[in-house]
Amino acid sequence: MSKLARKPIIIPDNVKFSFENNVVKIEGPQGSLSLDIKMYKYVEIIKEGNHIYVKKKDDSKESRMYSGLYFALIRNIVKGVTEGYKKVLEIVGVGYQAQLQGDKILFKLGFSHPVVYNIPKGIKVTIDQKGQEITIFGVDKYLVGQVAAEIRSLKPPEPYKGTGIKYKDEYIIRKLGKAAIASSGGKR
Repeated sequence: MSKLARKPIIIPDNVKFSFENNVVKIEGPQGSLSLDIKMYKYVEIIKEGNHIYVKKKDDSKESRMYSGLYFALIRNIVKGVTEGYKKVLEIVGVGYQAQLQGDKILFKLGFSHPVVYNIPKGIKVTIDQKGQEITIFGVDKYLVGQVAAEIRSLKPPEPYKGTGIKYKDEYIIRKLGKAAIASSGGKR
């Protein structure tokens, strides 16, 4: 039920696009990605000049669904190989920090032991000097989001003190503790 798939995807001049054997390959300045079109019986991909069109083969519900899906996936790949995707995480808490050691990140998060996270291939991670801000960069939107979610899940932000790992633009709704509720006479 996608109306987006009616629009073309514009390919910049510095990006190479190929579609052979139901596999879309896109190469750009940031890297290259490929996408296997598994539902090729519902959609067809047409290149006209520097525009790509994702057309539905018939008017069935599946054709409409998959045309929108593959339009969004191809558009995300084009943006990824030209600009890339970035997520920024923030570590909040006294003594909480991260260190980069080769292809691993060493976290000190208040546990009895340091937590080690292995960085997958295709992801670049930078950490500021204080070890409080982690920047994750990559060409694959799904992989960047997955890595950010896995790192955040090591110590999610808790609602009483607000400590833990959170997204930079995330707002944590804070709760009152037992002492604050008791001192206010039980009123919230």
